[in-house]
Amino acid sequence: MIAHVYITPKEGILDPQGETVGQALRNLGIDKVAAVRVGKYIEIDLPGMARAGAEKVTREACERLLVNPNIESYTFEVVKGD
Repeated sequence: MIAHVYITPKEGILDPQGETVGQALRNLGIDKVAAVRVGKYIEIDLPGMARAGAEKVTREACERLLVNPNIESYTFEVVKGD
């Protein structure tokens, strides 16, 4: 199994990188962009695990290390690996 983890700043948290990217897009004439939020993508390889076990391990990794719960939120999906 492979877990795809998506981490983004929580709503209301200042995201200077997202603001910079959004402004750069508008400067390039891509003016339909209202806002940009920049986050992180993490891929975790979990060979030989069933989906339920992979989800449990991924959730624990997020809550114990990968995500700062004060300023970030996360979602993940577990998919079959190659």
